[in-house]
Amino acid sequence: MYYAHTKEGVDKDEWQLLDDHLIGVAEFASEFSAVFGGSDWGELAGKFHDYGKFKADFQKKLHSNSNARVDHKSIGARLLSDKLGQAGKLLSFCIAGHHGGLPDSINSPLGESLDDILEKAEPYMESVPEISSKLAPAELPFTPTSAFQLSFFTRMLFSALVDADFLDTERFMDSKKFSMREAGPSLEVLNERLNERISKFKPDTHINKLRCEILDHCLESADLNPGLFSLTVPTGGGKTLTSMAFALKHALKYGMRRIIYVIPYTSIIEQNSRVFKDIFPPGSVVEHHSNFDDSKLKDEEEIPCADLKHRLACENWDAPIVVTTNVQFFESLFAAKPSRCRKLHNLAGSVVILDEAQMLPVEYLKPCMRALEELVENYNSSVVLCTATQPALQKSENFTDGLEIAAELAPDPDRMHKEFKRTELQDKGVLSLDEVAQEICGAEQGLCIVNTRARAAELFSKIKDESGAVHLSALMCPAHRSEVLTNIRARLAAGKPCRIVSTQLIEAGVDVSFPVVIRELAGLDSIAQAAGRCNREGELAGMGQVTVFEPAEGLAGHFRQAAGNAQNTLRLYSEDSFSPEAMHHFFADTYWLKSDQLDKKNVLEDLNSPHGQWDFRTAAKKFRLIENEMVPIIVKYNDKAEKLLRDLVFTDFPATILRKLQQFTVQVYTHQFAALNDMGAIEIVDESYAVLVDENLYDFEAGLSVPENISNDNFIV
Repeated sequence: MYYAHTKEGVDKDEWQLLDDHLIGVAEFASEFSAVFGGSDWGELAGKFHDYGKFKADFQKKLHSNSNARVDHKSIGARLLSDKLGQAGKLLSFCIAGHHGGLPDSINSPLGESLDDILEKAEPYMESVPEISSKLAPAELPFTPTSAFQLSFFTRMLFSALVDADFLDTERFMDSKKFSMREAGPSLEVLNERLNERISKFKPDTHINKLRCEILDHCLESADLNPGLFSLTVPTGGGKTLTSMAFALKHALKYGMRRIIYVIPYTSIIEQNSRVFKDIFPPGSVVEHHSNFDDSKLKDEEEIPCADLKHRLACENWDAPIVVTTNVQFFESLFAAKPSRCRKLHNLAGSVVILDEAQMLPVEYLKPCMRALEELVENYNSSVVLCTATQPALQKSENFTDGLEIAAELAPDPDRMHKEFKRTELQDKGVLSLDEVAQEICGAEQGLCIVNTRARAAELFSKIKDESGAVHLSALMCPAHRSEVLTNIRARLAAGKPCRIVSTQLIEAGVDVSFPVVIRELAGLDSIAQAAGRCNREGELAGMGQVTVFEPAEGLAGHFRQAAGNAQNTLRLYSEDSFSPEAMHHFFADTYWLKSDQLDKKNVLEDLNSPHGQWDFRTAAKKFRLIENEMVPIIVKYNDKAEKLLRDLVFTDFPATILRKLQQFTVQVYTHQFAALNDMGAIEIVDESYAVLVDENLYDFEAGLSVPENISNDNFIV
């Protein structure tokens, strides 16, 4: 008999038979791949992924309970590569990478290449059972028009295989854990709950009438055939629930399986998730973000049932609604590691909502667009580009790399822009920070948004003694920011002085409204988002006042290009700087005129070889939306945080405590973390979790103080 897995403390007759494992993985992989027409491919990958375990060396390893490493991936990869030609090449990538990750094709500096792995199998080919020489190749479920489509298909097959392998192994090794996996409430139930909520919306004001009109139009559009849609809703137009209402109705109409809601910032995920969790039943919404890598934790038996189910769903996105970040979503689409790719097959047959689509990173725009196109064209998905300032991503004569947008879901965006117009923009030109401080102090209630944490801290220091002065940035832990925003809303409602200096984190989805907003020069989309915090409900008798300025002290390098494009647009469209025409001009400058910058690292080149010489690992290394790694530091913000930290020190099972401590963390760059550690400002608990011990470095007005000599001025939020 041949075995796949042993289990500690059980007799040999209870070990998992290799044939059982190969069949189990093949069945799972076939099921997962069937959603995109790849059932036969998934079955082949599953049947041969562990074929190398038939080797005598591997069986000896199991029987002797040895920790010796015995290659078992190369033989299955080699067999299919030899017998199935080009189809076998695609499958061999998947099998060769099912533990270590998708490899590069040849001569890789990043570990074994596919050629290396296939060559390694040569001495052992006679030592495993023969397979039929008539092994039938699977047929592609689509007619490819580019090599990128084939490399993308390979990654989706890889996802189906590695998730299948994880699940079948878990079913044998830990049946209790496996039994806790469940898909959550049906989309029918979720749609009913959302309809109950939106039925209570009342068109009792001009703005609310417009919101209802947009919602109704989107719901009517949900019967449109699956495709790539735009949803251009002015700030304050209710796009969060409107886009979800469209997605649920559209998914039910076309038999889609889940909604993936993609957000630009981790800092606003919890806010959007709270909106959804307030509507939908428990187990409906998975937030895939974490300030900690809880995959390394081993205390699953001690995790409360709901938390464990959430954690399991994060592994492969098997949930009705997944709320995640641009970074998690797009980096996974170009990842090579099994743990990052495992979820990808569950994007097939889904509705993907990209909230604030203008935040797509310019230097990675082409790879992002090609991946979105693939999901729509060949994986039975629909994509909604949802924003107040729709980027000029549509294909045209001037922008042949653009996307084929099937339809705009909002009613008459030009008219909606005019109807929602609640502000006037004034360009003040160059101002020193002292002059900006005077502008803030001159407003009883005003919001000033600047580009970097360092500038926000410097500007706040100039107004901190004014009545109602408040600072807001991501150097505050989430619990602190939440309290500050609650206080801001209360002061605004009571008509009290309220003078805010913030980074741009307040621009994305934070529901506040000021009569005056001042914005440091940045991209026009950012300025428009800032304007969305001014006269948001049309509560003023006249127009809200939005001012933009260029700092005499200079712009941070990261913002100069977008700010220059914005200045050009502001000069040409001074009458209505946020009009659809103005936005179109700004994004045309940003995208069309810089087509050579839209795949700055040539990621697509690594995945577009017509001969299948794809470098998956190299592409994954290049595709990093955040170049600099960030590290969480736990802050003893209040009594609750201190109690959780005391519990963390003494528990053997930290997962649940760490989840609660996410409300008390601040993210810093690795070089900043190292400097704080060298200063003795942080303590590493249990060799894993950093805690701020120098409490003088956390200010209840400004958050964490990062010493000036290690500050990174490009840290934007």
